[in-house]
Amino acid sequence: MRLKGKNMIVTGGASGIGLATVERALQEGANLVIADIGASDGAARAKELDGRNGGKCLFIATDVTKVAEVDSLIEQTVQQLGSLDVVFNNAGIGGMSPSDQYPEEDYLRVIDINLNGVFRVARAALKVMLAQGSGNIINCASILSVFGQSNTAAYTAAKGGVANLTRSLALESSPRGVRVNAVSPGYIDTPLIAVLPDEMRQALITMHPIGRLGRSEEVANAVIFLASDEASFISGANLLVDGGFTAGKS
Repeated sequence: MRLKGKNMIVTGGASGIGLATVERALQEGANLVIADIGASDGAARAKELDGRNGGKCLFIATDVTKVAEVDSLIEQTVQQLGSLDVVFNNAGIGGMSPSDQYPEEDYLRVIDINLNGVFRVARAALKVMLAQGSGNIINCASILSVFGQSNTAAYTAAKGGVANLTRSLALESSPRGVRVNAVSPGYIDTPLIAVLPDEMRQALITMHPIGRLGRSEEVANAVIFLASDEASFISGANLLVDGGFTAGKS
């Protein structure tokens, strides 16, 4: 078991890539905290998964836009599990609009959750990890952290910020025993994509040289690798899990 005995937080852990990562981490022997908003399915998911594969699974309601809730998440995790070894900074939302029509409130909300939220969680986690001299943070960026896309100004700006924030945190923290990396998924086959018209879905598929959309568990596998000792010499990286999407056009 690659994460046996490790204590791990997954933000946005109630669904999608977050939940897939929770399930994989439990299989690898970790104890998990699902951090998600109170209105999510997090509490039910944690109850269902608790004790499976020998690992504990807890739910702590957390809004990553609120500093007090983020700080409480870290404090409660340490109180209940004894330490904090891994954080998967995964909470995020989407958003599309032509830039000249992007409502100010919507733009700022995407930035606040997808970028500022990542920083808030990392900052609180680092206070614990740097003090104990060990730890591991994985931030969820995106293929849109390495190139632009029309009508996604807020999302692209936020994810580009996550990638560079990851590098800066790694430079600060690696000499003190804490690794910081990012994963950048391509288009993942989620219920949101499943409801798209067939023509649009097929267009997304053809953008990936591997010939299909990604699966949540494939991103989770990358997170588990980065969280494990197998990745002990990797810090400041942005691991693309994108079926060749960003390799170029053939």
